[in-house]
Amino acid sequence: MMVRVSGLASGMDIDDIVKSMMQAERVPLDKLTQKKQYSEWQRDDYRTVNTALSELDKLISDGVGKQSSFIKKTVSVSNPDAVSVRNINSTSDFTGKINVTTLATAARLTSSRKTDVENAQQKLTDLGITVPQTITILAVNKNGGIDTERDENGKEKLDSGGKVIEKPYTLEINPNDTLESVIEKINANSGVTVFFDQGSQKFSMTAKNTGDAKNNDGTYRPEIELAGELFTDVFKMSTSATNGTNATVEYNGLTISRPSNTFQINGAEITVKKPTTEAVTFSSKADVDTILDTVTQFVNKYNEIIKNIQDKTSESKYRSYTPLTTEQKKAMTEDEVKLWEEKAKSGTLKNDSTLKNLLTTMRSSLYTSVSGMTGNNTLSGLGITTTKNYLEGGKLTIDEDKLRAAISEDPNAIYKLFMTEGNSTDKSSQGLARRLRADIQSSIKVITEKAGKAGYVNNMFTIGKSVNGLDTRISTFEAKLIKLETRYYNQFTAMEKAISRANSQSSSLSQYFS
Repeated sequence: MMVRVSGLASGMDIDDIVKSMMQAERVPLDKLTQKKQYSEWQRDDYRTVNTALSELDKLISDGVGKQSSFIKKTVSVSNPDAVSVRNINSTSDFTGKINVTTLATAARLTSSRKTDVENAQQKLTDLGITVPQTITILAVNKNGGIDTERDENGKEKLDSGGKVIEKPYTLEINPNDTLESVIEKINANSGVTVFFDQGSQKFSMTAKNTGDAKNNDGTYRPEIELAGELFTDVFKMSTSATNGTNATVEYNGLTISRPSNTFQINGAEITVKKPTTEAVTFSSKADVDTILDTVTQFVNKYNEIIKNIQDKTSESKYRSYTPLTTEQKKAMTEDEVKLWEEKAKSGTLKNDSTLKNLLTTMRSSLYTSVSGMTGNNTLSGLGITTTKNYLEGGKLTIDEDKLRAAISEDPNAIYKLFMTEGNSTDKSSQGLARRLRADIQSSIKVITEKAGKAGYVNNMFTIGKSVNGLDTRISTFEAKLIKLETRYYNQFTAMEKAISRANSQSSSLSQYFS
């Protein structure tokens, strides 16, 4: 480590002198550091805008960009205790009548007599079960059939006789297994649910799916088939079950049968709960409040983006408020630093061409009618127009009564206005939201190329490359300053030595003449 001798001979404060000289030399370095800081602020502001644009894009995708947002319906049912109805994917309103004859039931098995099991914590070996061994359960699936073995292409495998190979649930029983652990595995992974009643010391087994199971030839079959001494010797069950039954209903005069109590007809999901003695009627209409809320959320988010971008691009730029250096911050209070940096950070995106162009294209995309579309083809036809204050940059306002009327009349027409695919080469034929998403995604791409995003390294975007360049220049300049400071100290050290020698000679001469 260099040992510096400061001012012993000259009486000068060498450290203070060198520090003052270096302070002037550091001015270019401070400017580079400030430029780097400003670039990082600008990068962060770009990324904030991109985050907001991505949020709007996702809101459109999940809201007005989905047909399911506009087919939400409220359904009135005359006897909801017996039948419930909800819309799944019907784009038009529906009505109907339904009589419930029988409900779908699940296949089941119970112990034919009292078992020797006292509690579920008993080990299977204590119950006389030979281990290890494999038990199997074949149960009906939700499609009213039995699962089969399939090859890598999803095709059913056949045995040597050309018969489809069925795929039962299998479980290897081991010495440490208890009755409780085996029941938990069966209930979690098979097509049945097992229950042990300690009071009666009996077991019950119920298929998880209801309805009749059929073979490939259409004949009915047992819906639960068991193999293994666990079921015969411990559960005291036979190896085949009592079949379940299908639900039987009369729908608009037509008798139909379904394996489940919940099924779909013409895009509506119907759940039957109990047999009826008279027809249950139902009818649907658009869920105006929910659809209105979806459109309102889109408008509010769009307005928020418009305001944020307009505020950033018109923000004042205070050129005299440059980023503070470390030394400057030391000389200021925390509040002073905060107030200074508020002005220093202002205007990073002032008059940014990418963002100003985005505002223009977004306004055009929403206000231009959709060509080739029958019926209402404008946003204003829904009661959504721009505010009268032009300084707000085209923010939207909603005439709620007019929008409610449009939703009640034909909510699917609103979806088409927003998301009509149109012609890929003719933007005017595309839906409003489809155009808007294209504008947003295009701008996000441009901004990402300029400012990157989380996870990007600096050499992947323009501002980052500039920061890397500044880092290189800063490192080079810092090395230069270290050398310069060393040279200054060396020169002052040489001066100190010369003064010391002169003082020594003067003292010798003085002693000689005295």
